[in-house]
Amino acid sequence: MKYKGSCLCGEITFEIIGEFESFFLCHCERCRKDTGSAHAANLFSSSARLIWLSGKDKAKIFDFKSEGHIKSFCSNCGSALPNLQMDGGLLVVPAGSLDSDVPIKPQGHIYWGNKANWDDALEKIVKFNQLPNSKE
Repeated sequence: MKYKGSCLCGEITFEIIGEFESFFLCHCERCRKDTGSAHAANLFSSSARLIWLSGKDKAKIFDFKSEGHIKSFCSNCGSALPNLQMDGGLLVVPAGSLDSDVPIKPQGHIYWGNKANWDDALEKIVKFNQLPNSKE
């Protein structure tokens, strides 16, 4: 399979060639900080290849205290980008960075015990197709 992806500003584009083996939603404190959200949504592959199509020089890598919590991002818009971890043996792809459909569903929540205190029963909250006006 071939998947296309990009950052928000469009300066960086990439392609993933291969298959994803897993898809997890991570609730650890570091992933919540990375995303500013309840969790990170990452696809993982030990065999897929990452090909930078444009803007590779704008891609930056942050390795938290060299402990293996790695985040790649666009230096222009800050969007999360794919990165290689475990000495190149594992490709980690933020699901939201893909412009192609994601072929698999999340397989589980990881670091659930570290979830935000407001991250509970979110599926029960009212849903809007766009930003609601102040009267809704």
